Amino acid sequence: MKADNNNNMDELLVKYLLGEASADEERMVLEWTHAKEEHRRYYDHFKVIWEQSRALAATSTVDEEQAWDRFKAKRDGLQHSDDHLVDSDDNNSDDNTVVFIPAKKRRWTSMAAAIALLITGSLVAYYFMALNRQDIVLASAGEVLTDTLPDGSVVTLNKNSTLAYAKDFNKHTRAVKLTGEAFFNVAPNKQKPFEISVDEVKVQVVGTSFNVKNGAEQTEVIVETGIVNVGVSDKAVRVLPQQRVVVHKKQKALDVQKSQDDLYNYYRTKEFVCYKTPLYKLAEALNIAYDVKIVIPEERVRNLTLSTTYKNMPLNGILNLVTKQFNLSIEQKDGEIILK
Repeated sequence: MKADNNNNMDELLVKYLLGEASADEERMVLEWTHAKEEHRRYYDHFKVIWEQSRALAATSTVDEEQAWDRFKAKRDGLQHSDDHLVDSDDNNSDDNTVVFIPAKKRRWTSMAAAIALLITGSLVAYYFMALNRQDIVLASAGEVLTDTLPDGSVVTLNKNSTLAYAKDFNKHTRAVKLTGEAFFNVAPNKQKPFEISVDEVKVQVVGTSFNVKNGAEQTEVIVETGIVNVGVSDKAVRVLPQQRVVVHKKQKALDVQKSQDDLYNYYRTKEFVCYKTPLYKLAEALNIAYDVKIVIPEERVRNLTLSTTYKNMPLNGILNLVTKQFNLSIEQKDGEIILK
């Protein structure tokens, strides 16, 4: 989502989750979440923090007025000149107090501001610890986020993605739950396999690097190094380097293929690397990276292939090169960028 639209949508989402949205507002939320895959992921991310916050607010013994005052002070201190909320010290803070809104001030607009503090902003990286101090959620917002887990594994979350793990992670097991997309560089430990749950899909490794992308209809795992075991239901496959497996959720089917290009790495490398890549796949990556909606109506144009690299280029520059290469035109209509 674009920064200038974040606050309005966050307020709508809070009203929707509170059950206070009108029929028109409910329709707007549903249409928005179905419009783009990243919108659905943003909503899932938003809901995770929302549900945890409600549980905390219901049972916390923190002094409400003091918590509210601390929240206001932090919010005012975080206000950036471009209205982004950024806190560069959150990741290093030892204060695990979770701020919630006093009852007399707990209107949906105030709660929207609190949720916005956690979710929106160009550099937000928020570690959310549940009341029982067992679950930790690492959440990216409008920016890619890289972090090191307690076992030394490094994870890079794409925009609007979440990674949840237990506070005692690496004590007995190394289990995490992913929503969205992430690249993992797993620290080797044969005694404690690294396990990822993505809906019904299970990914297990010992020490390797790979990318996991969860969508509405399928989950994709691409392996760079090592061997990755991927399973769903009673089916499982071993995926080798330079291979990808697509798990079709409805059929519970696993399709192992050769990984053709490095386009999936765009959010880590800032490069769109294509090798015989269909144009529609590049468009999907651009949509997420630049928060736009590129549409390619014609099947022939969708399947045109590219073998090139776009490095640190603005969206307009990439589209100009694509249209020149294939002699295409661009039409902008109703918030869509139409290639034809």
